Amino acid sequence: MLSLNNIQKVFNAGTVDENKLFTDFNLTVNDSEFVAIVGSNGSGKTTLLNMVCGTSRPDSGSIIFNGRDITALPEYKRAKRIGRVLQDPKMGTCASLTILENLALADNKNKRYGLSRAVNNKRRDYYRTLLETCNMGLENRLGVPAGSLSGGQRQALALIIATMTDIDLLILDEHTAALDPKSSETLMEITRRVVEEKKYTTLMVTHNLRFAVNYGTRLLMMHEGNAVMDISGEEKKKLVVDDILGKFNEISIECGN
Repeated sequence: MLSLNNIQKVFNAGTVDENKLFTDFNLTVNDSEFVAIVGSNGSGKTTLLNMVCGTSRPDSGSIIFNGRDITALPEYKRAKRIGRVLQDPKMGTCASLTILENLALADNKNKRYGLSRAVNNKRRDYYRTLLETCNMGLENRLGVPAGSLSGGQRQALALIIATMTDIDLLILDEHTAALDPKSSETLMEITRRVVEEKKYTTLMVTHNLRFAVNYGTRLLMMHEGNAVMDISGEEKKKLVVDDILGKFNEISIECGN
């Protein structure tokens, strides 16, 4: 379970640009929940993810993850149990390394470093099996540099990398935003399959309202550091885009977006 309690977050404190983004913000995410998060620019979506991952810390309040207070835990220690896919396809893989080498590095996450080979050839079949689930032919291109892949292929590889070790929480930070429509649809289907099969607790920020409605078990709409809409269960299953479009447009216009 993930719990954010009485979170306070202020940017540019004490200046004319002071922005009190979060004030007494509370959020609980249950195990295996897939939460789609939408909202206008500046609503707090990415800051929320950054605080969970440790790249940003709240000014006060606590973040509890799996029964442990991780508020002051460094990002690299949280990364042992948290997988993250960012918006930029270049960020989740190393361009100069082959697909095989990228997977081998990820496979060694949380393991002690030694003088053994980084690439274990005995794992090739395992890597091929993982890549086959993408239906992109990547399993036949293990020797190809990741930098030569398309954006969609690279994001699919980044998702595989983020989820191939034993994590408890998956963070998707607009991971389809830089892709063309067809690649976005493909990646979302891969995402759905991975999350459902591995029963990950997942937080996904997206600007695509249709993705937010069609994917996940819960929808959260953020505005000025508050959850102005929180829909789950049977109500979430029945949602259509028009059900949330009015509220989304309202807050977007209010923010000048």
